[in-house]
Amino acid sequence: MKSFTYYLTLLVIKLKGLKREFSKDPIDYRKLRQEDVHTPNSKAFRPHQLEQFKVAETLVTEIRTPHSNGHLIIFCHGGAFVYGPARHHWDAARRLVSTTGCTLWMVDYPKAPEHKIDVISQNIDQVYAKALTQYDAGSVTLLGDSVGGTLVTSLTQRLVEGKVARPSQLLLISPVMDAAVSNPEIEQVDKIDPMLSKAGVLSAKSMCALNGNLEDPRISPIKGDFTSFPRVVMFLAENDITYPDQKIAVQKMGDARVDVKVIVGKGLPHIWPILPVMQEGRIAFREMVNEINQQDYP
Repeated sequence: MKSFTYYLTLLVIKLKGLKREFSKDPIDYRKLRQEDVHTPNSKAFRPHQLEQFKVAETLVTEIRTPHSNGHLIIFCHGGAFVYGPARHHWDAARRLVSTTGCTLWMVDYPKAPEHKIDVISQNIDQVYAKALTQYDAGSVTLLGDSVGGTLVTSLTQRLVEGKVARPSQLLLISPVMDAAVSNPEIEQVDKIDPMLSKAGVLSAKSMCALNGNLEDPRISPIKGDFTSFPRVVMFLAENDITYPDQKIAVQKMGDARVDVKVIVGKGLPHIWPILPVMQEGRIAFREMVNEINQQDYP
C-alpha cells in the first residue's frame, strides 16, 4: 500500500504539468529553466559552509560540514541536459552532507542546446580531475540522478579507458542509459509515467547530441563498456520510461562482473529517492545514506 505522501507527490507533479512539458517536441527548455537554482540560500545550509568556484565552464558549489570526514560526493544533477539544478537537488545535497559527514560538490555543468555533450563531458572530466588534486579517488563517490546518472556513468567509462583512478562507487538514481529511448517497452511505460514522456526526453537528448549522434556513449552509456567499474548502486523506478534501458544496463554490468546493487521502486516515478515529501522516497534516501556510510573508504 502506497503512502498518503505518494499520492500527494503525484498530485503535485500533475499540477506542475511536468508530463505535459515533457510531451512537447521541441521541449521548452527555457520554461523548464524557470526552476533553476544556481546559488542556494546559504542560511538554509547552516551550520554547513558553502563555497563556489569555477572549473572550466562549470559552477561547482562545495557544501562542507564543520566536521567533514574527508570524503567527497560529486553530485551531477539531472534536468534532461537542458536545465537544473532545481530545489530538490539542493535539498538532497543538504541532507546528504548532514547525514554522511562528507563534503559534497554540486556540479552545475553547461547545458544544451547552447552546449553539446562533448563540451559537457569535458567539463565533467575536469571537475573529477580537480577532485583528484584534493582527494584520493577511493574517497570519492559519484552521484547522479537522471542525466546526472548518464554523466557519471560515462565519466567512469572514460576513466577506465584512460586508466585514471576510479571513484569508490557510483550511486545512480533513475539514470538515463540510452538517449535514443528506442526500447519498444518504453511505449507501454510512457502511459503510466506521471513525469516523463518519450517525445520531450528525445527532444532534449537530440539538443545535446553532437552531430545528432544518439549512439555516442557519452550521452548513451549503455553503448559503452562496463568492464572494471567500481561498485554501483542503482535506484530504479517501475513507472519511469527510463526503466527498460536501465534493466539492460544492469544486465551488461552483471556480464562485466560489476558489483551492482539494484533497488527497484515498485510503482514509483522517476528520481523518487530525492523527491520531496514522499515517504517512499525518504526510505530510499536513508538506504542511499547507508550505502555511503558503509562504504569501505581508504
